[in-house]
Amino acid sequence: MTDTTPPRAAADTPFSPDAEGLAPGAIIPAAGVITLNAGRPTIEIEVANTGDRPVQVGSHYHFYETNTGLTFDRPAAYGMRLDIPAGSAVRFEPGQTRSVRLVAYQGDRVVHGFDGKVSGALGAAAPKGGEG
Repeated sequence: MTDTTPPRAAADTPFSPDAEGLAPGAIIPAAGVITLNAGRPTIEIEVANTGDRPVQVGSHYHFYETNTGLTFDRPAAYGMRLDIPAGSAVRFEPGQTRSVRLVAYQGDRVVHGFDGKVSGALGAAAPKGGEG
């Protein structure tokens, strides 16, 4: 049996560059330094991994709801996430203590998933007994 399907043309391939050599959806940042989260409320806290395994926290994870092996001022972290570029993460090795900067969630301030401690709109303060 002979395959009669015509070969795909280069222009039909997904994400083929346009006439200027850019893929659809390409992001071209402005020249110079780009300051992330400028003007947003931030705090800096000390975090210790008291567990026996590494813990990695992603850029948009509600820090208040992180692994309970991480010891820090949880009520202060309510409504906040790591102040790092989207898609990146911070790793806490067992026994390690490090300082991190957190930034407040913006927009509608609604969080779902994570550890299930909030699952909805963020209130003005952490829920009672929120030491996690």
